[in-house]
Amino acid sequence: MAPTFVVVPQWQGSISPRAMRLVDGAAAIQGDLPFSATRLVDVPVEAGDALDTGVHRFSAIQVVRERHTRVLEDTTDWALSIGGDCGIALAAVEHAARTHPGDLAVVWFDAHPDLHTPESSPSGGFCGMVLRAISGEGPAELDLAVASSVQLQNVVLAGIRDVDDAEDELLNQRGLVSVSCSELADPAALIAAVAAIGATHVFVHIDLDVLDPSALDGLSDLIPFGLSVTDLGGAITALRANFTLAGATITGFAPASPAAATDDLPSILRIIGALTR
Repeated sequence: MAPTFVVVPQWQGSISPRAMRLVDGAAAIQGDLPFSATRLVDVPVEAGDALDTGVHRFSAIQVVRERHTRVLEDTTDWALSIGGDCGIALAAVEHAARTHPGDLAVVWFDAHPDLHTPESSPSGGFCGMVLRAISGEGPAELDLAVASSVQLQNVVLAGIRDVDDAEDELLNQRGLVSVSCSELADPAALIAAVAAIGATHVFVHIDLDVLDPSALDGLSDLIPFGLSVTDLGGAITALRANFTLAGATITGFAPASPAAATDDLPSILRIIGALTR
């Protein structure tokens, strides 16, 4: 079945100087989505407060999580949530995990592993903590329910190439599975890694900075040696051929102008098409 598109123009999880452009990016993508199948999550205008959590703008992030969750609970099939910053993946993965308890793998397409805690984060930005929070190891104030989290051994990192020391230590300690950009030129390694988890359903998170900067202009972070749109689309297509898609997120579109957004949209729509057709 076709998904419900959930647009979540959250910017508060990002620490990029281009963070506000994420709102424009979400709006630009929304303009090309089917109106009748699209829901918009109301994101507070204000930045929000840390509330002594170690997470910048925590209060706004928590409000968006709650509103996003309510919209997802009102969907009848799987949902494609479109940001905004990658912090929106918390509510989206939680919803998919509640729907498919014990039977969900997460594929995390991102230039960064997003495995910080408030104690290890050099920035305090939630975008860099979200996957750790999804695993149930995030800030206590988020009240992360173990029953709705996905443990890190059920995650496959795809395309990561900008890793902080604390994250690298965790990757080595836990033996987390990572598939490099060069390996993703052939989806076989990715499919084998997900199959080894034993799940039949997969959640696909895509931070667009997994792409090479030559593939898309409107990126919040420019990290070289990333994926091509073709290789990303091929990996998504292979995942859908081998597993049932339980949900997805696309985040990180930060165009400099409406004209720049128009130039990038065909590539983004190709990625959406790979997820939904």
